[in-house]
Amino acid sequence: MLPTRTTDYRTLAHLRLPPAVSDFIDGGSGDEITLHENTAALRRLRLRPNVLSGTGTPDTSTTVLGTPLATPIAVAPVAYHTLAHPDGEIATVRAAADTGALTVISTFSGQSLEEAARAATGPLWFQLYRFRDREVTHTLVRRARRAGYRALVLTVDTPVLGRRHRDLRNSFALPPDVRPGNFDAGHHTGLRHASPGDSAIARHTSETLEPALDWSDIAWLRRITDLPIVLKGVLAPADARRAAAEGIDAVIVSNHGGRQLDTTAATIDLLPDVAEAAGEHCEVLFDGGVRDGTDALKALALGARAVMIGRPVMWALAAGGGEAVHHLLTLLTSELSDAMALCGRPTLADLDATLLAPATPACRHIPARRAAP
Repeated sequence: MLPTRTTDYRTLAHLRLPPAVSDFIDGGSGDEITLHENTAALRRLRLRPNVLSGTGTPDTSTTVLGTPLATPIAVAPVAYHTLAHPDGEIATVRAAADTGALTVISTFSGQSLEEAARAATGPLWFQLYRFRDREVTHTLVRRARRAGYRALVLTVDTPVLGRRHRDLRNSFALPPDVRPGNFDAGHHTGLRHASPGDSAIARHTSETLEPALDWSDIAWLRRITDLPIVLKGVLAPADARRAAAEGIDAVIVSNHGGRQLDTTAATIDLLPDVAEAAGEHCEVLFDGGVRDGTDALKALALGARAVMIGRPVMWALAAGGGEAVHHLLTLLTSELSDAMALCGRPTLADLDATLLAPATPACRHIPARRAAP
């Protein structure tokens, strides 16, 4: 029988994956407070539906940066899909395309960005890091442009890697059959060996990524490409305003799935202020803790144009390859459609903060009801 909930895929994935790989996928930084708060904060929000709306069958279609999508559920950039299944990113992009979803491919994908692009029949974005060697970044940008990617997603919340204690306890390193698909053998060696109490991923990040990323790097990126630029990891309204002023096309409200700075606030609690600060010309996407259609509904109602899922894709991929990813995306979209119908909102454009009960923290900006005259 097919899973009926996203979390069912997590259970199946844990039966199939080595414990260290499960920990790499599921783990967060520090005491994993932010990791758990992302999902808990979404669950604390309460819906206030409208009835007798004549909604019928809702329309889940949308556009993101001008690209039509059948669903606002998008695949977040997650490294090494080949850790979950040998078919890796190729299986993921095929499944996403079949459901009309956007996929964002990681710089550290298990298969090359070109392999993913050849397999895709739907829209792809490419997630980018700024490497210490700027030419490495420039080369990735050129390759993504040639391969047909429609936007660049610069991750801006990783000047250093968060302290991920599960990986340190496991001395996590890439298995022999998993490689960084976008890099030559020189990058492979450092990712395959970890000393006791060390993480090969953390060490490799420290050695290769630029720790002093700043706004001048955004200007440089704008000079070398005509692709739309998206910033992933924006949590402060001031940063969203600056991004909009700099001509950034979209921002992703994300705390890296609780894998970077622990005790960072849940992304859903920060979304309304970031969406307001970004304004009309900088689109806002949401990432962090979405596990079902009502979670997606809440983020869309609070200002997100699309929502991204990361860990659930890896769980489904581990549980059943591309077919399971297809089912997962279909399931989430169906749950979202049902929630829209039950809330009396026929289209995504009809979703707004009035769907959320005013007493909840993320809706603090909703005006109080006037007293009767």
